[in-house]
Amino acid sequence: MKDTKASILIVEDDPAILNGLMDVLIFNGYAVEGIADGSQGLSKGLLNIFDLIILDVMLPGTDGFTICRKIREQWPEQAIMMLTAKGAEDDIVMGFKSGADDYLSKPFSLRELMVRIEAILRRSGKLAGDMSINIHGIEFDGNHLRAVKDEKRVDLTRREMDIMVYLYQNNNRIVSKQELLTQVWHYKDATIETRTVDIHMLKLRKKITTLIGDTPVIETVRGEGYRLANNN
Repeated sequence: MKDTKASILIVEDDPAILNGLMDVLIFNGYAVEGIADGSQGLSKGLLNIFDLIILDVMLPGTDGFTICRKIREQWPEQAIMMLTAKGAEDDIVMGFKSGADDYLSKPFSLRELMVRIEAILRRSGKLAGDMSINIHGIEFDGNHLRAVKDEKRVDLTRREMDIMVYLYQNNNRIVSKQELLTQVWHYKDATIETRTVDIHMLKLRKKITTLIGDTPVIETVRGEGYRLANNN
């Protein structure tokens, strides 16, 4: 059992999945609340900060994307995991666009569930802190979660800022996807198959492109990983 119970809110309308998740998480020492209605889950999430919120996509009342987006607007640091149908890549992309930290495809194994949950709960959320870094003339502001170039500005997620800081701190070498999963996402098992890094990189690059055009900032080294482009 855990010394300090982390609080988890589950919003899932399938009784079997909801009860199963609650049983497993309570057994593992978490303080868990379960809600089957999207609108009620949104109200709960707006009134309280949890260590983690697990959201289904399809919910009665209010869908998971809307809940995620509205909670993220009020509580920017709230950790959120979304549950999607297996292979529903559009849902995964939409979940990240709505502000989710991670996703889990149904059906999922209990082992993968716990790995994902523990990874989110272990991350400090302070890797970037209030640090500001300048890359290719872009000011990445970890305090206000934004990137600024001249008169242009884009908002960043905490994860995107963490990625930029980690690449900046290791700018003399290639950083693998597995290393990012371990050091930024804090996965214990980085061998689990996931497109999380790829999707985050795609979104991050699009934001950088709006600031600086097609000038490469994050390079992909095929079969190896990522590195910052030469800043000269």
